[in-house]
Amino acid sequence: MQTEFLLEARDLVKTFGTTRAVDGLNITVRPGEMVGLVGPDGAGKTTTMRLLCGATLPTSGYMQVAGYEVPREVEKARQHIGYLSQRFSLYGDLTIRENLTFFGEVFGMPEAERLARSEQLLRFAGLEKFSGRLAGALSGGMQKKLALATALVHKPEVLLLDEPTGAVDPVARQEFWQLLIGLLRGGSGVLVSTPYMDEAMRFNKVVFMNRGKALMVGTPYELLNRLENRVLELAAEPLAKARVVATADPDVEDVHAFGDRLHLRVREMSGPMVRIEPALAAAGIRFVHLLPVAPTLEDVFMELLELTNVK
Repeated sequence: MQTEFLLEARDLVKTFGTTRAVDGLNITVRPGEMVGLVGPDGAGKTTTMRLLCGATLPTSGYMQVAGYEVPREVEKARQHIGYLSQRFSLYGDLTIRENLTFFGEVFGMPEAERLARSEQLLRFAGLEKFSGRLAGALSGGMQKKLALATALVHKPEVLLLDEPTGAVDPVARQEFWQLLIGLLRGGSGVLVSTPYMDEAMRFNKVVFMNRGKALMVGTPYELLNRLENRVLELAAEPLAKARVVATADPDVEDVHAFGDRLHLRVREMSGPMVRIEPALAAAGIRFVHLLPVAPTLEDVFMELLELTNVK
């Protein structure tokens, strides 16, 4: 079947009893595109991944991966899917190289091709010097790199990565994203799930999810434009009392903590810029600053939660 999408899901639904874990979800991934499913725990991200790789059956809806309908043609589709689950699921008592060999054999690769591919992936993931180390003895970051390498053994067109940077240090996270960028240049399609809003800026397209639904889909910059000139940063002490005062302003729609500051989503800036400082002083709160800032994707997500009444 000819299609412009390497991966497509339409009106996807998965229920567990009365719970709709995935609720009418639509996703598309083109060659060379990295799409992110972004949302908190329980949003339905992992269930979506499991549906797309055929690990669980949908209640209703349509899915295709690499031109093969899932679940009807799931075995053919799996030949084109590289799947990385949240948890480390490789063989800890095998070495890095032995894990690559095993997964190459699972996909029926000829020995010469398998050996050449293993060497290529060891270089790609920066694991050449550690190829004889047991997988169970690797750091979290190295385990993620090995998991990605084994998912790539059979040269899949589509990668499904379920929270791939969870419990990984910042340096290893950066290295992991650099590996994915290299794959995109080769024309792969990548679907990534993450609860981290800062990672969402790396995606070509973001699907904000909560309670099984897509709240909004767009490029990071399209999403950020929703709140252009509508976010103020407030620094004051004590912060909890400052939040109460800021929330009471008639032009402030929402207030949430952002580190040791507050982000205020406003209808317009001029009123709060004039009123909030004297209101804080009247309440005995030390004012530090109130200034316009560029919105973050976290600001956008919080607005979407409020608009959909699921906050």
